[in-house]
Amino acid sequence: MCVIDSPSVVRRSAGREVKVGRKDRRMTPDQIALVRQSFAKVLPIKETAAALFYDRLFAIDPSTRPLFRRDMAAQGAKLMAAIAMVVRSLDNIEPMLEGIRALARRHVQYGVTDTHYASVGAALLWTLEQGLGAEFTAEVREAWASAYHMLSSTMMEAASQPSPQAA
Repeated sequence: MCVIDSPSVVRRSAGREVKVGRKDRRMTPDQIALVRQSFAKVLPIKETAAALFYDRLFAIDPSTRPLFRRDMAAQGAKLMAAIAMVVRSLDNIEPMLEGIRALARRHVQYGVTDTHYASVGAALLWTLEQGLGAEFTAEVREAWASAYHMLSSTMMEAASQPSPQAA
């Protein structure tokens, strides 16, 4: 099992840590291909995957439950659409970065903290493992962990800084 302790540390169950610094945000072409291929297999079960994700998130981090007050089916659809958009853009993420940063600043207003990002990462990897079964190989897991690190580190960095309007 792989757990994302923070966006900069991916810890394997064997105790080995893989540290990924700010300069290592880019994914390899092989990792991008693995994420895209595996996500294509999740899309047919996207509603189930979204429900699994939120059930797991709330189970491993009950402090996230109050952050979601709306229709969870609609929230799940938004989640899957956001993941799909990021997956499509993995090889050219730069044009999306300002939107991702703005999303992070909005998340701060909702009460999202840095610790929530680790919980979301763990729930995401668990959900993918459930949905993909044996096809969720160590390489696929590492590719998704890399993608999530790239996204969450960008978001946490933006969330820790004042919004551009306040500057």
